[in-house]
Amino acid sequence: MPALNIEFTDDELATVRAAASGSGTSMRAFARQAILDRAVDREGRIRALGEEIAQRSAELNQRLA
Repeated sequence: MPALNIEFTDDELATVRAAASGSGTSMRAFARQAILDRAVDREGRIRALGEEIAQRSAELNQRLA
């Protein structure tokens, strides 16, 4: 199975270790799930950002039309 090596500073690794411990999972399982969650939700975040921009600029767009 392919692997991914990621380098962390000591402080970053301590943060990840604490978060994994707090969630009751291993660091490997925690990191894997965090990466997958972020990758899968990217499209949703882009869509939400587009909607937010459209809402914020709606009044300006109406004035410019």
